[in-house]
Amino acid sequence: MGPVRIRRRSALAGGIALVLAGTAGCTSKPSGENTEQARNLVIGATAQPQSMDPTTQSGAAIPQALLYNLYETLVKIDGEGKLKPLLAKAWTVSPDRLTYTFTLQPGAKFSTGEPVTAQAVVDNINRIKSGKKILALLAKQMSVVADAAATDDQTVTVKLSRPSQSWLYNMASAAGVIADPNAFDTLASKPVGSGPFSFGEWKQGESVSLDRNQEYWGTAARFDKATFRYFADANSMSSAMLSGELDIISDLTAPEALDQFSDTSKYTIVEGTSNGEVLLGMNQGKGGNPALKNLKVRQAINHAIDCQALLNAVWGGKGTLIGSMVPPTDPWYEDLSKTYGYDPAKAKQLLAEAKVSGLKLRLRVPTLPYGPSAAQFIASQLKAVGITVSVEELDWARWLKEVHGDGNYDMTIVNHVEPRDIVQFADPSYYWHYDNPAFAKLIAQADAADNTQYVNLMKQAARTIATDAAAGFLWLFPHIAVAKADITGMVANATNSSFDVTMLASRNG
Repeated sequence: MGPVRIRRRSALAGGIALVLAGTAGCTSKPSGENTEQARNLVIGATAQPQSMDPTTQSGAAIPQALLYNLYETLVKIDGEGKLKPLLAKAWTVSPDRLTYTFTLQPGAKFSTGEPVTAQAVVDNINRIKSGKKILALLAKQMSVVADAAATDDQTVTVKLSRPSQSWLYNMASAAGVIADPNAFDTLASKPVGSGPFSFGEWKQGESVSLDRNQEYWGTAARFDKATFRYFADANSMSSAMLSGELDIISDLTAPEALDQFSDTSKYTIVEGTSNGEVLLGMNQGKGGNPALKNLKVRQAINHAIDCQALLNAVWGGKGTLIGSMVPPTDPWYEDLSKTYGYDPAKAKQLLAEAKVSGLKLRLRVPTLPYGPSAAQFIASQLKAVGITVSVEELDWARWLKEVHGDGNYDMTIVNHVEPRDIVQFADPSYYWHYDNPAFAKLIAQADAADNTQYVNLMKQAARTIATDAAAGFLWLFPHIAVAKADITGMVANATNSSFDVTMLASRNG
């Protein structure tokens, strides 16, 4: 388990230019309206969503704002990485691990007022399983389902074609989102779920606002509105927090700015671990430099990068060196960060053995806070071993299309935040185009295994991609959030893609 702590920092004077453009938090309604206090929560975030439907558009920004807040799932992942009931109040698994029976929460409704019935759940499962306009990754996650049926209005029976350790876990994320079937065709712009918040407004490039769902079946949201505001610049987000425009910075992208929030009467700093593996992705397929298919070249690149120095330079030393695609909250975690130590001489030797000289690579990175600075650092280190790197910065929408979608790159740097996403290395069609049948076999065996074998096989899988230098496993993101001192209910660990506001409240009402 990684570090988990909620702390308040000692006072330390600091200066920054403030942008005084308004206030957030608990604000009163104008005179003449209901005199009850309007509780508006404003959250600062980085990556902007390109759609409101996480099943048809990739990117962590959609589930960050909508998962568990607007869209609900049968089960959810808690702060310790465990599965907990959500729309399913209980479930059972047959002894052969092929049949799952879910009992739904009575009275659950979509924000339209329509009931969340067993048939609605089945319709959502079948929609993902069909793969029609659905992300290929999600369709693959649901492909293990042989049949889903509504036994009655409150009971769903799902039969798998084989035992799967990952299926129920996947059902806690985008693949398991339960949307109103009547809204399937318009979810990209008008999402309809059953969560404590309903859709308010999407100002593309600026914000997504959610309104308290008056039809919510469970414990009501503590805020009347929750708004995610997007900032391309970390300093601008810090300035907005300091000036009172924000209630929360969801994930601090400038760790060196922590001391600006040292006044414990105003701010609380929450620090824990996350699922966010920052990778130097290497395109080993069409669109990438063929040299990256050579193991010795990938090993050389790994040996050429001082990950600790990178972490210190780019992220203020905050984070964890991991060496593979596994965070500390996964049960098969091992510290593999020393698989390829910093050794420029070894890197040069490996390049010579591979008979590669004058190698030129394109490093195309998103303009997210860590991307450009990490790219320049890595380009400098690779230059020292004879690899020339040209760095190109792309906005997020362009990165999604050209790098993630079209595979037009040699190397890239991005933070992969989806839970248990090590399995993506078993898919040669994924944008890295890593193709290792032995690894894919381990993942398949692990998924079908019992709990003990599952952990052991996943450890083997993690070691396999580490030693095979499937990517450069740079560091694991810490989860650092800043909140106004009156905000309660913050969770230290980011173990899923959601910034879950459903349990947040304000001491001031």
